[in-house]
Amino acid sequence: MADGPPALGRSARFFGERGTPSGFTGRAFTKAMGFTEEDLTKPVIGIAQTWSEFNNCNNHFRQLAEAVKRGVWQEGGFPLEFPTISLGEVHTQPTSMLFRNLMAMDTEEMIRAQPMDAVVLLAGCDKTTPAALMGAASADVPAIMISGGPMLNGRHDGKELGACTDCGKYTAELRAGTIDADEYTAIEDAICRSAGSCMVMGTASTMASMAEALGMALPGNAAIPAPDSRRLQFAEMSGRQAVRLARAGLRPSQIMTEAAFENAIRVLMALGGSTNAVVHLVAIAGRLGIPVPLDRFDELSRQTPWLVNLKPSGEFQMEELFDAGGVPAVMKELAPLLRHEAMTVTGATVGENLERFRVARRRDVIAAREEPRSPEGGLAILRGNLCPDGAVIKHIASSPRFQKHRGQAVVFRSIDDLRARIDDPDLPVTADSILVLQNAGPVGAPGMPEVGFMPIPAKLLREGVRDMVRISDARMSGTSYGTVVLHIAPESAIGGPLALVRDGDWIDLDVEGRRLHLDVPDDELARRRADWTPAPLTFERGYRRLYQLHVTQAPEGCDFDFLRLPAGKPVGV
Repeated sequence: MADGPPALGRSARFFGERGTPSGFTGRAFTKAMGFTEEDLTKPVIGIAQTWSEFNNCNNHFRQLAEAVKRGVWQEGGFPLEFPTISLGEVHTQPTSMLFRNLMAMDTEEMIRAQPMDAVVLLAGCDKTTPAALMGAASADVPAIMISGGPMLNGRHDGKELGACTDCGKYTAELRAGTIDADEYTAIEDAICRSAGSCMVMGTASTMASMAEALGMALPGNAAIPAPDSRRLQFAEMSGRQAVRLARAGLRPSQIMTEAAFENAIRVLMALGGSTNAVVHLVAIAGRLGIPVPLDRFDELSRQTPWLVNLKPSGEFQMEELFDAGGVPAVMKELAPLLRHEAMTVTGATVGENLERFRVARRRDVIAAREEPRSPEGGLAILRGNLCPDGAVIKHIASSPRFQKHRGQAVVFRSIDDLRARIDDPDLPVTADSILVLQNAGPVGAPGMPEVGFMPIPAKLLREGVRDMVRISDARMSGTSYGTVVLHIAPESAIGGPLALVRDGDWIDLDVEGRRLHLDVPDDELARRRADWTPAPLTFERGYRRLYQLHVTQAPEGCDFDFLRLPAGKPVGV
């Protein structure tokens, strides 16, 4: 017979009391796996496993889960691992964003359905982090995230390489004819040296940092390289902390508050993080009924300095950020700007955690707030007649000469059209043209793929051109760079003004003025709108049909309309 305290709420209701009919089947089938009566009296900690051989970012998660289990057992809990969808950016077609909401639903419902008192979320590749946080927010069971960490830096010919910033760079050089296939293959062999996510400040590392800044991961979680032994130590610590969260009953809705999202946005701007974080943070907040309008991102960016010198906007990579002190050192620098009252999974507030954080160990990686890389944050929100509901640009990764630019549109009607014509030697394009891609948004593509980083036409590459203004309703990889305007809303597929752009139209971009303007007379736009008809939806059945019918626009986070928490409704089960 087991002695000790009974299991906590959710698991106790499931397992019932020893020697009673209530919970008989649950007890019997759990014992069938070799567990004991004593185990059933402990807090049950679910481990949401996203391991997959189709996902290099998460390929080491079996070992990571074992470390989590050690921590759970050490703290007196009972760990039970379960699978959820794993979204590997490279192998998931046509785009992993199409399945982020599906993974979020999977995570939410598995947490709701199974008798766990807390859950440890294992996340790595880009969409796994927001999907897990969205699901955990909706289920509102105590939760903590452990990230998989970045890959080791790539190395080739004495140079540090970063995936996939340098993937794009050297692909452009191959297309330009400045390197040959043998050199390209040698780079391909050297750029990804271990398990883990992209080692630049791409979307995966940005979202791991957001989990930390939101208070949903232990301080220091984001930057530890995937193969580093300290990653396993953090996993063990996270397992222990999950048991404490179960006992304390501290829920995601008590951690991810309006103050927490404000802190996360400030950290995003200081990091020079991915544009994708805007969509994901809005989606996570929407699960909790917290409005985060695009203008709030811009307001906080105007007030928050860019501090972190990482690719694709800077020089270094995640290993160097780890050496410099990681996200805690960035938050220490931002301390006067942060909301100190926000609660975290440590059981302490941000302010209390800040007292323990050290200042940056490397000023070449994390600048002082008084001497920033830029007085404003890394992202800007644009408005104008071409994007009445907003658009996003990572201006710190763009060319200074294009930050105020007027050019004529070269329009591609779809992703297929772009691929078919971009290298056509007869394409009427110059270095000052503005490339425009339509029908690549949430509904139109569908799934808003990362095609906004349109390739430079081959004939311009051969002339030495390496950046142009590019505009679309798509996204781009957080590892990409250039003068790329993204997330235009409303998207063209639902009749947004982007659908009305024609070849030769003049477009004005003014990043400082936060303006994107289509210089076409109103009466001509009205004539074009009268002639416009929406394309039929791509899919007739299944999840993809559901996606096209219910996905929201980028400013609402591209979540499904029926998954966002209505105002005034309680969170969780």
